[in-house]
Amino acid sequence: MKRLRLIRHSFADQPELSTAVSRTILRRVAAGDLPPTIRIHRPGNEVAFGRQDLASPGYEAAAEAARAAGFAAVERLAGGRAAVFHTGTIAIARAYSDPQPPKRTYARFEEMAELIAVTLRGLGVDARVGEVPGEYCPGAYSVNARGATKLAGIGQRMIRGGAHMGGVVVASDGGEVARALEPVYEALELDWDPATSGSVSEELGREVDPGEVEEALIAELARHYELVDTELDEETMRLARGSLSAPSPK
Repeated sequence: MKRLRLIRHSFADQPELSTAVSRTILRRVAAGDLPPTIRIHRPGNEVAFGRQDLASPGYEAAAEAARAAGFAAVERLAGGRAAVFHTGTIAIARAYSDPQPPKRTYARFEEMAELIAVTLRGLGVDARVGEVPGEYCPGAYSVNARGATKLAGIGQRMIRGGAHMGGVVVASDGGEVARALEPVYEALELDWDPATSGSVSEELGREVDPGEVEEALIAELARHYELVDTELDEETMRLARGSLSAPSPK
């Protein structure tokens, strides 16, 4: 059984630092300085914008709309359009070491989608992999309930020597996703249907603590990997903090 480092440290009140930490872990894993690593944690309120969003003429208005709704506006590490993280969600960030990352693009998507779907089915959700028409940040590897509402989104970023898979699972307060994204998507001139935004709580008809989903995800991972609980190391934190004051490389 392969070993996989597991980090659960959260930066709920510092979303930009959280993204910087995931980016730094990706670079260090790709360079061979760290072994393959996954972060599963509970984020704060943020709207994570993709590169297409940042290039949109409506980006500044969209970022301001996010902040007005009480969400930080940050640049997401993985691909895709604007997505929401909040205190009722679980964030996943996995860094792979791969000398030829494009060759396994779809295999990584499939693995992450299956992890989330199997976990949610274990909790009692009719979870399926696939895009729901009208969903936010649409993707073929989204995880939905009943083919009707989106519960989780997945994105990927590849660099030389490695790849990053990012995901967000909505445990509760699915309405917060719609509340944050309606003015954001309007500013970005993106069409979507807010009714497609759901949560595990809505599907199960009871309030689901995000921690329950977090523990279930970890338990499912442990069926396939030897998980090694790890704290963030000083060098990763030093590099992540330093990257916040340096220009982002192209």
